[in-house]
Amino acid sequence: MPEKFVPVDGRSLWSHSVGSDGRDVILLVSGANASALMWPDEFVELLVSKGYRVIRYDHRDTGRSTFIGFDDAPYTVEDLASDAVLILDAWEVGKAHVVGLSIGATLGQVLALDHSDRLYSLTLMCGAALDVDFVGNIGRAFSGESSPDGLPLPNKEVLEALSARATPSESMEEELDRRVKEWGLLSGEKLEFDAADFRLREQRCIDHAGTWVQPGNHAMASPVPLSRGRELGKVSVPALVIQGSEDPLNPPPHGKHIADLLPNGRLVEVDGLGHCLPKALLPRIADEITHHAEQSHAADARTSRG
Repeated sequence: MPEKFVPVDGRSLWSHSVGSDGRDVILLVSGANASALMWPDEFVELLVSKGYRVIRYDHRDTGRSTFIGFDDAPYTVEDLASDAVLILDAWEVGKAHVVGLSIGATLGQVLALDHSDRLYSLTLMCGAALDVDFVGNIGRAFSGESSPDGLPLPNKEVLEALSARATPSESMEEELDRRVKEWGLLSGEKLEFDAADFRLREQRCIDHAGTWVQPGNHAMASPVPLSRGRELGKVSVPALVIQGSEDPLNPPPHGKHIADLLPNGRLVEVDGLGHCLPKALLPRIADEITHHAEQSHAADARTSRG
């Protein structure tokens, strides 16, 4: 399995590629403070089986990428988006189908604004639009205030569980228990939660990173200015927005709001999906992504021929 360490701003980002050269590339962009292994191996294999080459990478300060104290090397969320372009450059990929989940969906929107020439298509999962004050909405969820845009706030119970990351675990088992509990809350209540599967995934993430201490630097990164949400009306990249019916952080109709802002946006709501990637829904999600990629690539080829 080919891997590369990509130099970025005095650090290196770990990345790897699965699938044959010459195929269209799907670039998977993880959520906040999550490594490449947030995307299960089974999911990657599904995408490869449908004829794609898949590239995953560890964000700054996650996984096997370089960790630097945030005060020593601060960055913005837009810098995290630029990292994705450098990953494509390192693998000599001109254009890719970009798939982002959670903050990965935020980065995908920034890429569509600033680097549209590098995207065949865009898939945004479990995310919020750039004009949504997600950081502010966390505080509003705790204070009981309403959101200024009228969209639903993140679930307070889930936010409280996520805040437990600030207290270091004293053992591997304690950390695994905490992470599995977190995923259970993020999954919602409609589908049966496969605790054993998520425990195995998190064990792999810990083994990959070489530590059970969970990263948190992304919470300090300067957010994308809310004003950039108005720019989404100029995006021409075909965009699929996948909304989880049970997403506790960005509940419906957040997905519809994103899709409405994008001229070529299309919404798919997946029944039972929370803010995660449960094994039972991986085939459905892979089908939606690859179908969108096929349609987008065909349209791009027609446009290129004039």
